[in-house]
Amino acid sequence: MFLAVFGLLFCSGRDPTSIGVAGAGSVIDAPPAEVFAMQRFDSLDAAVAKVRSGDLPAVVAQQGDAVLLRYAASDQVASATIRGIIGAAIARANVDATGQRPRFNADFQQVEAANTRPIQYLTPGILSWGIATSAVFGAALTLVTWRRKQLLRRIRLSPAPTWTVVGARVGVSLVTALAQAALFVGVAVSPPFGLRLSDQWWLAIPLLLVGALSCLSIGLVVGAIARTEEAAQAMANLVVLPMAFLSGTFFDVSQMPPWLRTVSNALPLRHLTDGMLDVLVRGKGANALLLPTAVLLGFALALTFAATRLFRWDDV
Repeated sequence: MFLAVFGLLFCSGRDPTSIGVAGAGSVIDAPPAEVFAMQRFDSLDAAVAKVRSGDLPAVVAQQGDAVLLRYAASDQVASATIRGIIGAAIARANVDATGQRPRFNADFQQVEAANTRPIQYLTPGILSWGIATSAVFGAALTLVTWRRKQLLRRIRLSPAPTWTVVGARVGVSLVTALAQAALFVGVAVSPPFGLRLSDQWWLAIPLLLVGALSCLSIGLVVGAIARTEEAAQAMANLVVLPMAFLSGTFFDVSQMPPWLRTVSNALPLRHLTDGMLDVLVRGKGANALLLPTAVLLGFALALTFAATRLFRWDDV
């Protein structure tokens, strides 16, 4: 669902930003039409009223040699973009007014292919989040349900070794993760989305399995603590949702405050997302997986040990 929503939402690019303009002059005429959609106003006051009411992010007016820019602080990204573009237009107009050739020439090019689409950077985060959600909820709810139905007590009294039951549950989680990834990537590479995998895409498979184990350990701790399915769902949501927002699933973590980035680095989903991005999109080799794999395995071992200390065969 999130792949469809975000993939289709961003696949066609962004429409020009609408801004208000009043007056006339070279600065107002400088920005290209694909950047700004100009709405003309007879007076600056009328345009500012639209900005104040939230209908427009900014208005620019030129009165002779004076350029006035009024913007809304409610959308800081849009206002910063508009200020930068209008400032560049003013600087260019000042240079042109001197009648001299510019001293410096700018050459702007993106390092990725010109047809790179947003789906390339949405896929690793949403896929990692889906794997984490399935592993955490699956382990937590299964453990609580088995305990409430006294299935764990029967397993304990049965001749089957405990490790075989645990191994079977882990195996189910890993197979589920692989099936999820195959279905997810299969949809993402279809024409409506247009995901293009790197040559090193297969390195995502071992990373995905290690990430599933790490998130499975979170589910084991939740399942060991919770006494009801409702409590397990609430606790799992309390872990998974904040972790998704702090791990770069929906937006770039570099925009967060430094202390939140420190918290983000301690979360397994952050390292799973970064590793998937490196191998699925950026085409990095096995060396890029050393740190994420080490962190994920360490996290899995630590939480699995904690789960064994908190584990109960029944609620009595």
